[in-house]
Amino acid sequence: MRQGRRGRVKAAEIAVLAVVIAVSGVLVTIVGGNQEDPQPMAAVMAPEGLTVNRQPKAEFAASVSASDFTYERISDPARTVVRDADGRVLATLTDGARTAVTYGKRRRLAEDQFPGAAVSTRAYVHLLPRPWRQGMQSEPWFGEWLRKKMSGSQPDILAIGMQYVHGAAERRNADGVRVRGDASFGPLNPESRVGRDQQNDFYDYLGISWDFGPEGVRYPDKRRYGAVDCSGYVRLVYGYRGGFPLSSTATATSALPRRAHEIGTVGPGIQIIPDRQVKATAYGRLQPGDLLFFDNDPTTGPRLDHTGIYLGVDTEGRHRFLSSRAKIDGPTMSDVGGASLLDGGGLYARSFRSAKRL
Repeated sequence: MRQGRRGRVKAAEIAVLAVVIAVSGVLVTIVGGNQEDPQPMAAVMAPEGLTVNRQPKAEFAASVSASDFTYERISDPARTVVRDADGRVLATLTDGARTAVTYGKRRRLAEDQFPGAAVSTRAYVHLLPRPWRQGMQSEPWFGEWLRKKMSGSQPDILAIGMQYVHGAAERRNADGVRVRGDASFGPLNPESRVGRDQQNDFYDYLGISWDFGPEGVRYPDKRRYGAVDCSGYVRLVYGYRGGFPLSSTATATSALPRRAHEIGTVGPGIQIIPDRQVKATAYGRLQPGDLLFFDNDPTTGPRLDHTGIYLGVDTEGRHRFLSSRAKIDGPTMSDVGGASLLDGGGLYARSFRSAKRL
């Protein structure tokens, strides 16, 4: 456990209609049942052009196929909205992006031990096997893929991201590698602008070497074990855990490059909000799972130098995100060391520049 951030592990509580997992104040609540929803989803989280006003079915029969759904095309960006027979939105799939959002049981994402509102959402973020294109729903794999993702049998990208915040439980794989648990930002360095060393990638957190193929093998720095900077965190969540291809250079447009500005400019995905080198305010274009980019460092000129993951609208109606930061020493959605908000007058709101959908 790193210094300066404390917590205690709370026991999981199981009720008839809710499952609550709380680890040192890290809270993910999944609310089930067929009760009426007091808050329409459109009021909680819905990108421009998409109305989601009824609760999706919690489960799907094993025999469900793509032919059981209807498909609606929406533009700017071009995407396919999947609905069930009753017209309820099940998923949104964006042309050119692997990121897909499905809608299921409501859950609560929060770090209750720190200042900052929670996010209550039915959105779940998954990665498609390949970038979406119009008509792909007719391919044989799609119905089974959607059924599996809607079943909730595996954690989605947002749940994976929360597995590295302060107090998150440690888990190791069969080889003894710690693949999840409380992550730091980097080793202390008083001479650094942010007070800690940066350049901490996913393999530093894991403590293992990584073969990038033609780009060569990269080896972890023992001093950086358990640490990920902002882009290293995105690569850990989307790449190592999510399966998105990873690169150690800035030249591969089909894989996630190393640095925040590389991911935001030459990296894969589609631009949702372009970088105009001014504060971005087109929040309605965002959907959960979008990568956000910021220009926090005035000494480097107009260059993207921070990245995070959009979570959605929080319980106070503000646009909240998740990123790894030096001041709180690791991944957070809280307001410690600057509000994790895109709107308002805080540091990250002022420096928000662009967004991309992988």
